[in-house]
Amino acid sequence: MKDSVLILSGGMDSTTLLYDKQDRIAIAVSFDYGSNHNAREIPFARLHCERLGIKHVVIPLDFMAKYFKSSLLEGADAIPEGQYADNNIHSTVVPFRNAIMLSIAVGIAESNNLKNVMMANHAGDHTLYPDCTPAFVKAFDQAAQAGTFANVRLISPYTHLTKAEIAVRGHELGIDYTETWSCYKGLEKHCGRCATCVERKEALAEAGIEDNTEYES
Repeated sequence: MKDSVLILSGGMDSTTLLYDKQDRIAIAVSFDYGSNHNAREIPFARLHCERLGIKHVVIPLDFMAKYFKSSLLEGADAIPEGQYADNNIHSTVVPFRNAIMLSIAVGIAESNNLKNVMMANHAGDHTLYPDCTPAFVKAFDQAAQAGTFANVRLISPYTHLTKAEIAVRGHELGIDYTETWSCYKGLEKHCGRCATCVERKEALAEAGIEDNTEYES
């Protein structure tokens, strides 16, 4: 039964969740918040929704690029390269991004008589992004229930999975990961050097999946 809204970026994790829970997803929502890579991600989100016959909505969040501070909003050259680490990850955080997106998704869910909102955060996110942690998921789930007549729930089934484990699940579902986008620089091809590209390479390698992504290097 279709009872959920999914936040769908067009990246590996949320695309996997789209296919994994397609029988429950009534609406997939993508957010255009002015990041370097939104224009690369969102067409893939749309492609997969069309393929599965799931309603896809794109919501602009223009104010974030205007008022928020993050290298994701400052152009490709601002994106740090190399593996995720304390000295480079903080610049890529868009402050409280997930909470803002989840709040809108909860409103969409209640407006459409749906019971859940889904997000595809994973275990690798926990030490990187404060709005991906189990503590945040628990707190937001409680807030969504308390703040809606329908007691909308937040479902985050990949919270304790690694990106490689998610990739294995996606491979089982037949997902072609070349039809997803990871690179934060948002150029014609994946740069192959930024932290998200490195993470993508490592996850696919660990999962034993051939990486056919086109990288600049």
